[in-house]
Amino acid sequence: MLATARRRLFSAQAARWYGRAARDGRFKTLGRGDVERLRAMAAPETVLATEAVGGSADAAELEGFNVDWLSKYRGSSQLVLRPKTTGEVAEILRYCNSERIAVVPQGGNTGLVGGGVPVHDEVVLSLRNMNKVRGFDEVSGILVCDAGCVLEELDNYVAERGYTMPLDLGAKGSCHIGGNVAANAGGIRFLRYGSLHGSVLGLEAVLADGTVLDNISTLRKDNTGYDLKQLFIGSEGTLGVITGVSVVTPRRPSAVNVAVLGVPSYEGVQRAFRLARARCGEVLSAYEFWDASCMGAVLGHQGLKHPLAGEHPFYVLIETSGSNKAHDDEKLAALLEELLESGVVEDGALAQDESQIRRMWSMREGIPESLGRTGPTYKYDVSIPIPVLYDVVGDIARRLEDAGLYRAGDAARPVRLVCGYGHIGDGNLHLNIVADRFEDRITRVFEPFVYEWVASHRGSISAEHGIGQMKRDYLRYSKSPEMIAYMRRIKDVFDPNHILNPYKVL
Repeated sequence: MLATARRRLFSAQAARWYGRAARDGRFKTLGRGDVERLRAMAAPETVLATEAVGGSADAAELEGFNVDWLSKYRGSSQLVLRPKTTGEVAEILRYCNSERIAVVPQGGNTGLVGGGVPVHDEVVLSLRNMNKVRGFDEVSGILVCDAGCVLEELDNYVAERGYTMPLDLGAKGSCHIGGNVAANAGGIRFLRYGSLHGSVLGLEAVLADGTVLDNISTLRKDNTGYDLKQLFIGSEGTLGVITGVSVVTPRRPSAVNVAVLGVPSYEGVQRAFRLARARCGEVLSAYEFWDASCMGAVLGHQGLKHPLAGEHPFYVLIETSGSNKAHDDEKLAALLEELLESGVVEDGALAQDESQIRRMWSMREGIPESLGRTGPTYKYDVSIPIPVLYDVVGDIARRLEDAGLYRAGDAARPVRLVCGYGHIGDGNLHLNIVADRFEDRITRVFEPFVYEWVASHRGSISAEHGIGQMKRDYLRYSKSPEMIAYMRRIKDVFDPNHILNPYKVL
């Protein structure tokens, strides 16, 4: 009960802080007749409608569809549709388009920028019932599945056949592969396997008018015209609803090693990365880092024991994945010895078994949840050139100190923590500011400063979480006016009535 009340308070505070676009008057307000028509297009148990539009569900039943994972964004949808087939999705969209009813496609609702929840009263189109594996080729490792399949379940499925998903996220137990593709999620395996732009071979997507684009290709090479699937990867549901995915999965490594290192400086984090690439390049699969504040939060909230003997300003997790354990063990051991002897790192621990590997990874993957438990968290997912990647954390902290809002260790200040973690290998920093509450006076200190800072270093305001609601008004910091104009023209072609995920991205 207390947790629910706290969630609603955070959400109300966040709505005031973030603001939201005014409702577009071109969109029809959902009526009872519309609900009856839409109800006939899917099985009765897949439809959730409130009494206000002729249903029997109460607001609590729609809560999980209307509020995002961080409780920052809250919509007021009165209707949730959970189709089971691509045909049902097409029929629903065809009707909504003809009636100018706005629709929000939704996967596991694990996004961090408000891209998967309504802004106002849009119909929620949840893909959770489309969760079947359509096929798997054990020779090529190509998987074809519905968009609503949970990432972790897919990884377990292909693991039984000797393969692994090319994507790994902290939210893997609840996020959907369709949502991953729609957001072009990055994750911790990006260093080894690259982005979904390379791993996804084909897509099935339904356009706003109900047209089904069937491009479920299982070919590694297809040089016939425009590669339309690339437009949908990272489009955040604004061009079409992804209903099926074809993805190539790599062979599952038989030898995995993980080490956690204590590093005295960010310069040391960079030096260790250069040595890791030089000594373990062909088997290096992850290189993650986080600062002391993140470590304090995760150890405090996850009940984990510190892996090293003492505290350090920075921590690095190195993972190698290969097929020859003796070879990989030797390489990683030699790297750790060199790092310690040279003073680049101060301490290190090498996992001895699977349980220790899981515990080490839980420290890195548990950071977002731990920070969220500490207090309402302002999160910024940005790409910055590696040499200056961590500088923005210090600059934000100083701005907050100058404004009298933050001092490390001072519980009386409204901002509790300013910290950072991320993927050094692809220049992705997760900047986090943890406060007592979401407040305009706090936000004004670092918005739009953080985006101006990133743009001044030719970075990107979104590395992997997308634009959604949060960054819609700041897209200009990463895209030129000409590029944004062409994005709008593409949107007009695929969704001329703009019913798909309105108020997002553009």
